[in-house]
Amino acid sequence: MVYVANLCVALCVGAALKPDVVLENSATTLNHSMALVQRMEALLTQGNGSDVILRVQTLNTDEVKIIQVHSLVLTLQSDVFDELLQTRNSTAMILRETPDCAAVFDKFIRYLYCGDITVRLNQAIPLHKLASKYHVWDLQQGLTQYMTQHLSSDSPTGHVVSWYQYATQIGDVTLQNSCLQYLSWNLSSVLQSAEWSSVSEELLLTLLQRSDLVLQSELELYEALEAWISQNQPSGETAESVLKAIRYAMISPQHLFHLQKKSSVMLKYYESVRDLLFLAFQFHAASPVQLAKYFDVNCSLFTPRNYLSPAWGSPWVINNPTRDDRSFSFQTQLGPSGYDASKRVTWNALFSPRWLPLSVRSPYPEQGSLQPTRTDGGRPRIIVTPATSSPDFAGVSFQKTVIVSARKQGKVVVRHVYNFHQSTEEAGDFLLEADLQRRASEYLIDSSLYLHIIVKPLYHSLIVAKK
Repeated sequence: MVYVANLCVALCVGAALKPDVVLENSATTLNHSMALVQRMEALLTQGNGSDVILRVQTLNTDEVKIIQVHSLVLTLQSDVFDELLQTRNSTAMILRETPDCAAVFDKFIRYLYCGDITVRLNQAIPLHKLASKYHVWDLQQGLTQYMTQHLSSDSPTGHVVSWYQYATQIGDVTLQNSCLQYLSWNLSSVLQSAEWSSVSEELLLTLLQRSDLVLQSELELYEALEAWISQNQPSGETAESVLKAIRYAMISPQHLFHLQKKSSVMLKYYESVRDLLFLAFQFHAASPVQLAKYFDVNCSLFTPRNYLSPAWGSPWVINNPTRDDRSFSFQTQLGPSGYDASKRVTWNALFSPRWLPLSVRSPYPEQGSLQPTRTDGGRPRIIVTPATSSPDFAGVSFQKTVIVSARKQGKVVVRHVYNFHQSTEEAGDFLLEADLQRRASEYLIDSSLYLHIIVKPLYHSLIVAKK
């Protein structure tokens, strides 16, 4: 016990002396902390001087794991262990754990001795459970950060959905929101993964209410929802609720006709969505201005999500983005309505790596200057404007969305989504933390900025019809 005490005291003292010590010119800091950690690990492995035997019993099985430990180490790291050790009647202490927690318990105990741990994706939740149960708060916070930073990592069956459900269960709002944002911004890849079938009813309804989902089209979402219903066989009430959350007005009339005749799920629950389909067909048959006189077009049925199909926008890869201004033009459909199916709008996009913020621009621009002054101290900006005006724009405002992709854990994922009307300056935080000068910037892929610009028409009610 004296040996253990000396090691722990040395560890604590070493940690206390570390922060910002001002030394004389001739003074030198000797750091043998790694050797100390190795000795602590050997102490656990060999069981020298152990005064407590942990019997870790796996629930509902006969499996028992024996670990020789030192009460002083456990007491220093956990107030829960401190209390358990004070109330024990013998040198053996029985701990009952679920199978997933029991499988990583020795790894958890090693962290208490050494202060470091190697974590795999499938071990994050059980280790987090143990850290929470025994009040090892540093480990708990570290695991939360680990999960937040490894949402995009590859795993055979997926892990983000299970992490979201666990975060919801324990009330970890930060982790819950991080998982929900990742699923929303990378939904197309999630829909194609094995993880999709494991989405809970609560999570599915939460996702379907969002307008920031990034996916190919609303039809892709319906087809994935059809597969989810067929595989999970939810109650009729749940199936009707999720089907009502589909934005049928964003699906072309041709595809709606096909779904009515060929979709087994649609045929089974047709009565629950019949009115929504009828309203969608009315939307496709009339001009948006005419429709807005009689219907509330501000509802979610007529609000696009972030669709990646060519009709809604275009990808834009900017090589060496800090070099100079760039511009390009692209076309989108005027709107999702079948009435506007043949109409196209040409958009001009301008990217500048160094716009001067509006708040510090000179109120007296140079004579003849139509563009804001650029400066080396400015920030990246994108401006998207129509090439021409048109009377067809009446009753419609166009929201622009810029999606920024990045490579994380070897996979290209959506890093940020920015919404604005004309310029990203309205968003205020466009690439605010991005260091585009650095080739290894987490916002760049092979020294290039990968963007996708989406133009979403939003309709406005013009006249309230008299009843």
